[in-house]
Order: sequence, then structure tokens, then C-alpha cells
Amino acid sequence: MTPDTPRTPSGPTPPGAPTTPDGPTPPEPPGPGRPLTRKALLRAAVAAGAAAPLLATGGAALARAAARPAGARTLSPTPYCDDGDDPTPDQMEGPYFKPNSPRRTSLVTPGTPGTPLTVSGRVLGRDCVPLPAVLLDFWQADHAGAYDMAGYAFRGHQFTDAAGAFTLRTVVPGLYPGRTRHLHVKAQAPGEPVLTTQLYFPGEPRNATDALFDPALLMDVRDGGGGRDARFEFVLDVDGGPGPTDPPGGTWAAGRSYAAGDRATYGGRAYRCLQGHTAATGWEPPNVPALWRPEA
Repeated sequence: MTPDTPRTPSGPTPPGAPTTPDGPTPPEPPGPGRPLTRKALLRAAVAAGAAAPLLATGGAALARAAARPAGARTLSPTPYCDDGDDPTPDQMEGPYFKPNSPRRTSLVTPGTPGTPLTVSGRVLGRDCVPLPAVLLDFWQADHAGAYDMAGYAFRGHQFTDAAGAFTLRTVVPGLYPGRTRHLHVKAQAPGEPVLTTQLYFPGEPRNATDALFDPALLMDVRDGGGGRDARFEFVLDVDGGPGPTDPPGGTWAAGRSYAAGDRATYGGRAYRCLQGHTAATGWEPPNVPALWRPEA
């Protein structure tokens, strides 16, 4: 096989969405007028040969530690979606994309060869608001490094839930000439442009030789349960979740799914949802200030 090359997107890509990929941008060292952002630190950590996995709860902090000179003051962790960085960078689509993938969250069946891999995370807007109903279309090589162009093996799309979360079950993709291990994905918030990008694995020897590799797209990966668990948070170039909505009837009800920003009334008072969740008895707005904020 040959390295990924661009082609015109089709299928779920809406008309007018950007399709011309940008080549990899060499990292710039921090300097006057250029803040030391999380992505810059990730690049510095990779360049320094940091070998420790970037775990789901501490990727930014570990990268900062790896890049920090001895004796320098400790930097506090910064949120993934609001530390002065750009949104998740785009990458080329490559020649192996196929439109009309099946809707599913698992790309494997019992007996599928390869190391099991679970990828989970959230999709956020620039202001850290989780984005529900985001289309995520994944495709990848199998464990031997081959793409299925005749059918839809290792291809599938799904939508984020009310909390902007997603989970994908698959296997670790194999290697093929010219590329390091990677997953392809298209992400599209309702009514917004498509982000086409790729996700990478830390500690891969070919990361250093793959011209497309970008450390800003490293997943946080760890071993567990006979396979590997990975996490990634997409940040789309949108203002946040869909505007606040009033649930049908406007009255809080157990069993209903609420997204951050939704409005509901309870006991004659209006409340605004702070975190996406499915309501349950005992979680009435006055009882859970972590989920609901009373409106003036």
C-alpha cells in the first residue's frame, strides 16, 4: 500500500465543507509574543523523547513535566478546550475513505483478530461546552494494516450523546508502508463544517518518521483488560453546544435526557442545566446544585 493521499470527500461530508488538506506544520519554539500552549508542550515532550504514556487524567500535566527544565516552577494543568490553543487540527482524508458507513459503535465481532482497543472521549466547543449529536465517522486499517475497500470492515459512524461523549470499540490498527499507527475520523456538529483528522498512539517508533504525524493529535492510551484503552477530546471550531433549549412541556421529569444549557422548571422555579445527564428520581433540581443552577 502507499501513504495516504488526499481525495475529494463524499458521503456524509456536506457541500461547501473544506476538503483541501494542509501539510504538517513544523512546531514553533515558544518565544516573545508566543504563549507556551498545551500543544507546544506536547510537541516539546515528544521531541524530548518522553516515553511515559499520557494517561486520560493527566496528559497535559505529563507533557508539561517532560518539557519543563529542572528547577522550573510547576505549571498548573490547563483545560483541554481553553488554554489558548486552536481547535483540534485537521489532517488529510487519505485514499481509503468510503461514504455511507454503517451506524455502529463497535467495529469488531467475537473472534476479530488484533489487540482490542476502546476509544472514548467527548466533543467540545471552544468554550468547553459539550456538543451533543455530533457525527463521528471512523475508519482504519485492520490489525494487518489493510483497509477494506470492498465492504465496510473497520468503518462506522455514531453520534455523541447528550453529554458530548462517545465510545468506539475496535482493534489497534496495523502498520503499512509510510505511516505510523492511526485512526481516521470525520467530526461534524449539526449544521457546522466537517473536521477531517487522524488520531495517533504515543510511543510508536514510526511517529518520528511519519510526515503527517502531529503530537497535538496523540490519544491518551493505557493498557488494561487484555487490550488498550484510549481517550481523546475533540475541540470543534464552534461556539459551544446548541443554544439552550426548553424541554417539551418545560417541566423537569425523571428519565429525560438533559444537555448542558437546557432549561427546565420545577416547583414553579426555572433552572438551567450545568452538565448533561439523564434525570432520575432524587435528582430534582433543588437537590443537585452540581447539575442545575436556579435562574434569577
